[in-house]
Amino acid sequence: MIAAGVGLVVIAGGVGLGLWSASGGGDGGSAISPSGAASASSSRSPSPSPSPSRSYPLSTAPRTIPAVREHTPARGPGWRPEKGLRVVVDDGALADEGRLLAGELGLTYAGEKDDTRAGDVRLALGGDQGAGAESYTLAVRGGGVEISGPSDAGVFYGTRTLKQVVGDGGTAPEGVVRDAPAKAQRGLMLDIARKHFTASWIEDRVRELGDLKFNQLGLHFSDDQGFRIESDRHPEVVSEQRLTKAEVRRIVDLAAERHITVVPEIDSPGHLGAVIAAHPRLQLRDTAGNAVRGAVDISRADAATLVDELLDEYVDLFPGGQWHLGGDEYQALTAADPEASYPQLAAAARKRYGAGATVADLATGWLADRADTVRAHGRSPRAWNDGFYRGTEASPGDDVRVAYWTGKEIGARQPVEYLSAGRKLVNYNDEFLYYVLGEPQTFVYPTGQRIYEQWTPRVLRGTQAVDERYEGQILGGSLAVWCDLAGAQTQDQVAAGIRLPLRATVQKLWDPGTPELSWADFRRLADRLG
Repeated sequence: MIAAGVGLVVIAGGVGLGLWSASGGGDGGSAISPSGAASASSSRSPSPSPSPSRSYPLSTAPRTIPAVREHTPARGPGWRPEKGLRVVVDDGALADEGRLLAGELGLTYAGEKDDTRAGDVRLALGGDQGAGAESYTLAVRGGGVEISGPSDAGVFYGTRTLKQVVGDGGTAPEGVVRDAPAKAQRGLMLDIARKHFTASWIEDRVRELGDLKFNQLGLHFSDDQGFRIESDRHPEVVSEQRLTKAEVRRIVDLAAERHITVVPEIDSPGHLGAVIAAHPRLQLRDTAGNAVRGAVDISRADAATLVDELLDEYVDLFPGGQWHLGGDEYQALTAADPEASYPQLAAAARKRYGAGATVADLATGWLADRADTVRAHGRSPRAWNDGFYRGTEASPGDDVRVAYWTGKEIGARQPVEYLSAGRKLVNYNDEFLYYVLGEPQTFVYPTGQRIYEQWTPRVLRGTQAVDERYEGQILGGSLAVWCDLAGAQTQDQVAAGIRLPLRATVQKLWDPGTPELSWADFRRLADRLG
């Protein structure tokens, strides 16, 4: 029998991938007498009780990445997967989650069932009133497991916790986990334009992201060095090494199964060198006739038409609700006097916005027009922070979210300037979250330790956090892989290099508190599961 008197102490969850055992390190198998002493030797007289009694220590909080945020411990044997046990669901909408978990743990997927058997893992929709869509409850009791949440995404995250806990022979202890992310957007961005990554490698990253409870994968697939996805409308712009649309669909479908939104980016009006190579008439030139690398002439209507045709073509390929428009580093605006250097842009700006309009107005109008293109397909636009200009007559639209990455651009603005205007931001801080191949300029490879110990979502620029009152406007963050020197690392070296930074990043996006574990302990736990 199990000793009565279950403790109801809430313990903050720990961090790291590891084993979550009923006894805090063992498998709950050692019999303990009610007094707490070890079991009597065989030489003692047998107990008059007709059956042995057994007591369990109070369970300990799980060690997962990211750390669970609340755990109510209990006493009991816990649960571990065994051949023949079932995964059942209470709603057909959870079939994908049920089948995936059953396959991973070597269990039988039994579908929708009302009956209860010993050892069942039950997935259920429901949960606390007012709980966030990505929240979940994981309860281990009575020899079974129930994972519930208000949405299939939350239930999926609960299955990721269970998978981590019982990996490598571990035991899920008695007790209840209640968990939810602090930030709604938790991402990895891949520059697949400068460097070709194979579809299978990207699929491996999707599986890794899903197990870590990330929910976005950015694909920057057009730049000066390449255009990396097959196009039916404009095949002339596509690089020889590319992803086929069939490969992209498989990536998108795999991501959707793991509740990850793929966020595409065709950067413009700069970073369009691959497009310009096929359409040289669109390239921006200054008064001396010098071509501006990667920049299209935004005074030309045919430049806008071509980019919009590409945006329209790829919308169906990426059905998620987000779209990244780029907007950064338009080189015309780095000139000392853009209006004098590019009179055709200045004339187009005055024609559209009035006598006092500038090239910055025209660039802002370009971004606004591309935002309209993706909005027409129900997409929510975002753009890099240096694609927003102060003091312009034109506006990109209040709903365009700021992907804040740098404070190094000409006329750099502090994050507070965007936040105080009411804009919502996604944190790509290049000081912590930029993994730039070859470490050009002043970039150095980010370390998991530095992210874990020094970065938070409120650290948007440099190393200083913005005021806490802006917390709600910071939607989340993203580690970014940029391939400026594409040959500096193989794709496998990239995967190894971002392994710990990814884990540190999601820990800080999921749980706003100071991590319980030291970096050394966090790393050891991360290494335990690979």
